[in-house]
Amino acid sequence: MGKCILLVEDNPDDEKLTIRALRKHNVVNEVVTARDGVEALGHLFGSAEHGTAHPPSIAGADSSGSEAAPARRTGSAAARARRRANAAATGVVLTSSKEEQDLIRSYNLGANSYIRKPVDFTQFTDAVKQLGLYWLVLNESPPA
Repeated sequence: MGKCILLVEDNPDDEKLTIRALRKHNVVNEVVTARDGVEALGHLFGSAEHGTAHPPSIAGADSSGSEAAPARRTGSAAARARRRANAAATGVVLTSSKEEQDLIRSYNLGANSYIRKPVDFTQFTDAVKQLGLYWLVLNESPPA
């Protein structure tokens, strides 16, 4: 059974870029996209409208998001709820933010990893390759 990836991304262009980088490095796992933290929670906790073939094993989110709707921020809401519920999904924050407060907040909210997105596409795809190798192949999660 393959590990499902939950991509929490509110920017469709960044979503396509991330999926393209995954496919470029032969990461063929199911990728489910949520547009914000609230939608991500539906995937993490299995609401009927957000069903997937396999519950997500990895939730990747940008720590930024809509400042106009902080409760729906992409990374923050999902990380906080994931931690409170002790969800099995690994939380990886892949972000363009260089703000130290975002790094600290992400770890305080339960992120397992915080990675700054390289601006260069080649470097970005290499980072995605390394993430895929570690979280999908090498890392062993506890049994469900």
